[in-house]
Amino acid sequence: MALISATELHDRLDDPRLRVVDVRWVLGKPGAGREAYDAGHLPGAIHLDLDTDLSDHAGLGAPGRHPLPSAAEFVARMAARGIGNEHTVVAYDDVGGGHAARLWWMLDDLGHADVHVLDGGIAAWVAAGYPVTTAVPDWPHATLALADHWTSVVDREALVDRLETVVLLDGRAPERYRGEVEPIDPIAGHIPTARNLPSTGNVGPDDRFLAPEAIRARFTSVGADGSGRPVVSSCGSGVNACHNALAMHLAGLPAPIIYVGSYSDWSRSGMPTAVGSQPGELPRE
Repeated sequence: MALISATELHDRLDDPRLRVVDVRWVLGKPGAGREAYDAGHLPGAIHLDLDTDLSDHAGLGAPGRHPLPSAAEFVARMAARGIGNEHTVVAYDDVGGGHAARLWWMLDDLGHADVHVLDGGIAAWVAAGYPVTTAVPDWPHATLALADHWTSVVDREALVDRLETVVLLDGRAPERYRGEVEPIDPIAGHIPTARNLPSTGNVGPDDRFLAPEAIRARFTSVGADGSGRPVVSSCGSGVNACHNALAMHLAGLPAPIIYVGSYSDWSRSGMPTAVGSQPGELPRE
C-alpha cells in the first residue's frame, strides 16, 4: 500500500530499515520548508527540498520550473542521504501529500519497492498525539541501485504529437486552469485539450486521501480511468501531477504518464493556450 497511517508509522519508528523524509516546501518562499522542518519534524526524519533535491539544479537543460534531475543524479543524491534499496521510505508534507507524492513517484518510477506517503501528513501525526523533534539524524551513505532512466514521462514535443490520442489531465486549481489567475507562469490558461482535475480533490478536509472508490469515480468522470486512451498527468510544474498519479495508483487505475515540464514548460514555449472551463483544441496549421 502506497499510503501509511500515522499509527502504522509510529509503530515502526524503531525499525532500522525505516527512512522518513520531510518534503515540506512553500511556493515562492525558498527555504521555508527547511525552516518548518527545523522548527519540528517527525522523529528520525531528514528534509529533502523540492527545488534542490528533487529537481534538476545542475544545468541539465530540462524544461519547466521543476525539471527532473537525471536518474543517475537523483539516485546518487538519495544514496548520499542514506536511502537504499533495503529501506522503507515514508514521505510526508503539510499539503495533503502534494509534495510528498513527488518523492514517492520518483522512487517508484525508478523501481524502488517500498515507498509510502504518510496519509494526512504531519497534521495527522500531531493530531494522533505523537511527538515532533528538532534532532537531525545522520544516516550513513546507502547502496541504491535503481533504473538508469525515467520511464513514465513525456516531453512537450512528444506530447504535441500525441494530444489527440491521450487524456491530458491538468491538476491545477480551477481558476488557474480557466485562466482567471496566474501567480507564477507567464501566460494564464491551460494546454489545449487538457481536462481539469485538481489534485486537491483527491483528499478530504483532513488532508487524508479519499476512499479508492471515490478516487476512481473522480478520474472516471473525466475519462481518465485508462479504459480507452492513455492518461498524461500535468499541473504547473510536474509536482501535483505526481499527486494525481499517486491517487490513480491508490484507486487501482493504470499508471499515467507524467508531463514533467507541465504548464510551466508549455507556457514558456510559444505554444498556443486555451482559457475557460472547456478543454479546447490545439489550432490546426
